[in-house]
Amino acid sequence: MVEVKNLSFSYNQKTKAVDDVSFKIEKGEFVGILGHNGSGKSTLAKLLVGLLKADAGEIYINGQILSEQTVDDLRHNLGIVFQNPDNQFVGVTVKDDIAFGLENRRFEREKMLELVDCYARLVKMESFLEYNPENLSGGEKQRVAIAGILAYDPEIIIFDESTSMLDPKGVSEVNEVINNLKGQKTIILITHNLQEVLNCDRILVMNDGKIVLNDKPQYVFMEKEILKDARLDILESMKLLEMIEKNTDLNNKKELEDFLWELTFQK
Repeated sequence: MVEVKNLSFSYNQKTKAVDDVSFKIEKGEFVGILGHNGSGKSTLAKLLVGLLKADAGEIYINGQILSEQTVDDLRHNLGIVFQNPDNQFVGVTVKDDIAFGLENRRFEREKMLELVDCYARLVKMESFLEYNPENLSGGEKQRVAIAGILAYDPEIIIFDESTSMLDPKGVSEVNEVINNLKGQKTIILITHNLQEVLNCDRILVMNDGKIVLNDKPQYVFMEKEILKDARLDILESMKLLEMIEKNTDLNNKKELEDFLWELTFQK
């Protein structure tokens, strides 16, 4: 479980990148943090994993406060996949990269190779184990990065704009992996794309460092004015609202995803 209480952070003394933010995320929840560039969402991600130190407020991971004394231990429960896949590799092959976390945890070689194969298959990269990561596509690189995080076996995984540098094929590949993790891990999905949070249990919308919405997707998409003020693309939310008004089955996530996918890439 993640609990944030009155969290604030500024890069200078004038503007708060995160401004008095509070929320809870329960174990096993899939939560989207949605906001435009500069809304504070990526700063929040760095605060959650201890890469930045808050000016005020508290972060609790499974009931334990995040501090300089506890950050190293708590990071074992946290994994983060960043925006740029090229900045995340530590091995000369895909196999080495996935194995890195297992080696740090001192797994026996036979068990380690078994797990590497397992996580590679989970992200559909089992045919690329001997490849140099530099020779992979963007989507393939991110899938390897996800496999490496999964091998470390954190309870909580944060995806920080992890599809924003990918082409449509790469976006589809990575989102499929993320959505397949639902219910297996606590997932925090940080994005500016309304379509990507459709499958979330709950969405937090950030604007100017504050949380302005915290609700289920179908209710967030109804708040057109708040989304507009948050400088998000409201075309998707308007189309979704039309579907709601026509009594479209909101539980049919695949239908909604396919509809909005076509909408996004036909603009």
